[in-house]
Amino acid sequence: MTRGGLLLCKVRGVPVLLAPSWWLGAFVLVVLYAPLVGRVLPGAGPVVSWAVATAFALLLGASVLAHELGHTLVALRMGLPVRRVRLFLLGGLSEIARMPRRPGQEGLVAVAGPVVSLVLAAAFAGMLLTVPAGGAVWLLVAQCAVANGLVGVFNLLPGLPLDGGRILRAGVWSVTGARSTGTRAAAVGGGVIAAGLFVWALHGIAVDSPDRWLRLALGLLVGWFVLAGARAELRADRRRQGRAELDVARLMRPVLQLSAESPVADALAAGAGRGVVLVRVDGIAAGLLDAHAARELAARSPQAPAAQAAEPVRPETIVLVSEPGDEIAERVRDTPAWQFLVIDDEGRPAGVLHRQDVHGAAE
Repeated sequence: MTRGGLLLCKVRGVPVLLAPSWWLGAFVLVVLYAPLVGRVLPGAGPVVSWAVATAFALLLGASVLAHELGHTLVALRMGLPVRRVRLFLLGGLSEIARMPRRPGQEGLVAVAGPVVSLVLAAAFAGMLLTVPAGGAVWLLVAQCAVANGLVGVFNLLPGLPLDGGRILRAGVWSVTGARSTGTRAAAVGGGVIAAGLFVWALHGIAVDSPDRWLRLALGLLVGWFVLAGARAELRADRRRQGRAELDVARLMRPVLQLSAESPVADALAAGAGRGVVLVRVDGIAAGLLDAHAARELAARSPQAPAAQAAEPVRPETIVLVSEPGDEIAERVRDTPAWQFLVIDDEGRPAGVLHRQDVHGAAE
């Protein structure tokens, strides 16, 4: 178990997690689907019905994972880092760590998942030609073909947070030049889709459809998921616009360069209110002075080299002063460090950026 769920595996270094809610979703699907198996296969007893329903839930989970890995592999191919893939109550999510910079990137990543689902639907449909008709195996294969087809087609509907909504956003973004305009258009599409799902769910009750309870559960849950996702995308877009206006030059603190061998007490005194870059004799930066660690070290041994209280400068903690504000905010959010070295376009230290300053400006 890890934070976020059960670690199933890693694909190209990306963790694949099974969230606790997936088990609830699978259980509900089995309970609602098993009676339908009995109706379609009159000779099937309870054991066969529950076995087919359980196998269907597992295969559907595997199909959703394949769908998400389609997104993940295309994103990685385009240089977009992926934090993790999660399977949860209503499907899956590939958590891409950095927003696509071009409409084409977003469109290609979005379409990859539905393409995988439709290919799986075709593969299961082809398997029907080799399986004797009318039996439990035939029903399972047929349902997997239908389910993957529905997943592929449904995800192509033009509304966020579905893949079709991301494709629509990419298209509007390409035409207007504004990603936020595409987000608003695709969020409206998500609202329309959610309303359609609610109507579909209630219609099943009104006409006393044989699958009315399954339809009600799916319609209400998926409709709520789509509506909540569309609203979340709008909120994220507003936050992103705020981060895009981040003025790094205004937020960064002055920087002071000192020898890494300087006494830690002197480095603390000299760096009051400023960031301190500690430089070795060979001119290479040993790190940024960690004020908290430096105070503790100075209390024990004020003449100790300041390098002993340095926070290493890593590639992910170096920020270009000319980088877009939203990229810097995302980097600060995702990197476990409390201060970042800002350099100019010629590679010279220009300032130090503190995590709390970025978070305060991005709120």
